[in-house]
Amino acid sequence: MSISLPRTTPESAGIPSAAILAFVEASERAGCDLHSFMLVRHGRAIAEGWWAPYAPDRPHMLFSLSKSFTSTAIGLAIAEGRLTLDDPVISFFPEDLPRRLGQRWPAVRVRHLLSMSTGHLKDTLERTQRLRHTHWVKSILEQAVRREPGTHFVYNNGASYLLAAIIRQVTGMNVREYLLPRLFEPLGIAEPTWETCPRGINCGGWGLSLKTEDIARFGQLYLQKGLWNGVRLLPEAWIEAATSVQIANGDDPNSDWAQGYGFQFWRCRHGAYRGDGAFGQFCVVMPTQDAVLAMTGGMADMQRPLNLVWELLLPAFTATALPEDTAAQAQLTAKLAALAHEPQAGAPDSPLAAAVSGRRYTLEANPLGLETLTCAFEGDLSRLSFCDQSGRHEIETAYGAWQYGQATLLPDLKRLQPAAASGAWTAPDTFTAQLWYYETPFCATLTCHFEGEQVTCASKVNVAFGPTEGPALVGHRL
Repeated sequence: MSISLPRTTPESAGIPSAAILAFVEASERAGCDLHSFMLVRHGRAIAEGWWAPYAPDRPHMLFSLSKSFTSTAIGLAIAEGRLTLDDPVISFFPEDLPRRLGQRWPAVRVRHLLSMSTGHLKDTLERTQRLRHTHWVKSILEQAVRREPGTHFVYNNGASYLLAAIIRQVTGMNVREYLLPRLFEPLGIAEPTWETCPRGINCGGWGLSLKTEDIARFGQLYLQKGLWNGVRLLPEAWIEAATSVQIANGDDPNSDWAQGYGFQFWRCRHGAYRGDGAFGQFCVVMPTQDAVLAMTGGMADMQRPLNLVWELLLPAFTATALPEDTAAQAQLTAKLAALAHEPQAGAPDSPLAAAVSGRRYTLEANPLGLETLTCAFEGDLSRLSFCDQSGRHEIETAYGAWQYGQATLLPDLKRLQPAAASGAWTAPDTFTAQLWYYETPFCATLTCHFEGEQVTCASKVNVAFGPTEGPALVGHRL
């Protein structure tokens, strides 16, 4: 059962509505590509918004913000006496140890996994996934620890995965199942999903999907030192340790990635701390201001929205309530209600539409393994149909609006995702489709250029861990 946070006006919580409006407008001008945000102060949500087709009832991929939830599971397991911070990591995996265990591995403790200070020189999961190992624990333990554990910070998804594997070892449950009665259900977080490794263990460092308000409630629990509705869910001592500096991670005074690292939490400037994930998934806790800011997004530069928080929101908090400003509140309410990603711009029709509609094109050999493409145009609706050896993959779009359905997440063409799509003719010979996978950070743009008996289909995504442009698909009319 979902449990909503209470709502109130910004002024009653001591921040002007105009300051929040300025933050939202500045984030749009700066190209931050926020998908949602919720600002909570004194335990009440004071402003919230979703850029359509994103919506409050839809979960969003959290990526590495998942790490803070895995850390929470470790804190709970310690409180239950299942393990300690100083337990040797290898003690949990006696059957998975390599024949030649590196000499420093016995010194790696649970606390070193939590603080990303295992002594590895790079992320241990990179090699594991590159070589397509199915037994991630064994693969990670085979990689030598080059430095003294606890002395150097290296961001390491393998460390977070081992934490999830330890939870599995000491509880017999995955992190998700373990947290259900202890964290998710008390906070009203309904039906969380979490990706797993090939052996069925939650990935730990990524893979969790939650709604924006779920993120905000998690941050509020930490702000309240583990208390929720008068019930202690987390030990206060754990929260203090997890959100304090456990290891230095840089010396740039202007970077929120160089203020120290805790137990799967980042320290921020201005006395704040956060969990965060790739492309702009944030849970920012501001203890001095008694505030929490949850954000989701699809951005390459994650420092940019944090700069706006410190510049526009932080100075606006006041110690006491402000007089209600109905005019400013109305402006903010109107702005938040109208937040949206605009459908694909262009014309609704083209002289070429009738001629190419229904044509089937044979695609030249391509890395995606796609064999044919058919485009159909019927009024304001269009359909792009790709075929490969596994079957047909269809993308339906609407002109000037969003067509909701499911589509594949390029270039992972086998994975259906909820998607909202719009399409338009951006030139007389070019049709462009825009697809927002609104439970992810990703937006894909497909451009089909028709010339004679040939079509060329280009694709790109707004953000990616690798190239943002896919291979051009060239097709010839059958």
